[in-house]
Amino acid sequence: MHLHEYQSKRLFASYGIPVPPGVMLDSSANAGAVTATLKGDAWIVKAQVHAGGRGKAGGVKRVTGRGELEATVNAMLGSCLVTRQTGPAGLPVNSVLVEETVALEREFYLGMLVDRSRERLVVMASASGGMDIEEVAVRDPDAILTEVVSPVAGLQPYQCRNLAFGLGLKGKQVGAFTALLSAAFRLVQECDASLLEINPLVVTASGELLALDAKLDLDDNALFRHKDLADLQDASQEDAREHAARSHGLNFIVLDGNIACMVNGAGLAMATMDLIKLHGGEPANFLDVGGGATAERVAEAFKLILADSGVRSILVNIFGGIVRCDLIAEGILQAINEVAVTVPVVVRLEGTNAAEGLALISQSGLAVQTAGDLTEAALKAVAAAQPR
Repeated sequence: MHLHEYQSKRLFASYGIPVPPGVMLDSSANAGAVTATLKGDAWIVKAQVHAGGRGKAGGVKRVTGRGELEATVNAMLGSCLVTRQTGPAGLPVNSVLVEETVALEREFYLGMLVDRSRERLVVMASASGGMDIEEVAVRDPDAILTEVVSPVAGLQPYQCRNLAFGLGLKGKQVGAFTALLSAAFRLVQECDASLLEINPLVVTASGELLALDAKLDLDDNALFRHKDLADLQDASQEDAREHAARSHGLNFIVLDGNIACMVNGAGLAMATMDLIKLHGGEPANFLDVGGGATAERVAEAFKLILADSGVRSILVNIFGGIVRCDLIAEGILQAINEVAVTVPVVVRLEGTNAAEGLALISQSGLAVQTAGDLTEAALKAVAAAQPR
């Protein structure tokens, strides 16, 4: 789960990570809170969306005076910000973060993420802060400093000092960096974060460290332990169908193709998509209805699939291990009747009560094709999706 910058910074502050003073606005009518809370008459206005590259897309602006502040806030709120990470439709801007301007001397990159290949938390730092860190990694890999955290011992002070010295910090800044990094590590551990990123982390003109930006991703699988954090989720930043799918216990991701897939099990779903690609088709989605799929869940899955007007055929691939195929067949038929499916449907059932399930479909009188194996099912779905 992604958090907005202002939400991340509130968490940062609660753990003692220094951040600039700021005010979140969802209306220009509240601009008085800025002038009452923040110093000076020049501020930075940042659009709050779940995407990077905001500055290059016009989502970060420096303003001077109340009039320019209100005009900029009005222009941003209600707009859609398109960055290199959002896709062409962009993301809606429903709030902005206004912060005091900061005189700075140096910029760094600091990140913590779960490295699945190492099965460890890794801390990364670079003196090339404020830039796209992916480009830095490609252009100059040696510019990325790393420390691998032991899951037993945790982040050690010497590791923090190694990174501080590598960044060229000196004197009191080394101790401040160690304290900041230790606080960030506690936050990641206690909030079950999968990613923490500060880009840039800056040294101000007075020599202090400050998190000028903040990004936090939380592990969805651990949100049951953090109801307060789960409540921070902003559904407006997600695809509406993906958000609705989660409420029904479905794992659903929208893709660009025209052959919808409904499968039980993530591995089987990936294999199904691969077979579609192999035979010349393009998957329209990843959809895992889960090992305990029910007729009701299948019906909801059909509704999600058909919300995409670009879908030209549907491939249902179910392996009946935990779930019975005859119950899935009932759900398929129920969904087709309820949702008024108008595109070709190909069904492959294998496992528990597969023969009974296929018989139900064959006797239904509905225009649903069946397949004996996955290759046959993929070929039929690809053929059905061809323009006529």
